[in-house]
Amino acid sequence: MKLLLILLLWALLLVLCWPLALLMLIAWPFLWLLSIPFRIVGVVMEALLALVKAILFLPARLLGQK
Repeated sequence: MKLLLILLLWALLLVLCWPLALLMLIAWPFLWLLSIPFRIVGVVMEALLALVKAILFLPARLLGQK
């Protein structure tokens, strides 16, 4: 469904402003490649916060509280 919506929006952009639609079609893979490091940082930060949470709640888990 999401892919269909993206395709329809791109087709509408192609009809209204075809140079911008073609530029977007060419630039999209490069923008995706640029976003990869930010995704990796997001995954690492999420794992780090989960580790900190596990360390902080360890005493409560050892004492048997939920």
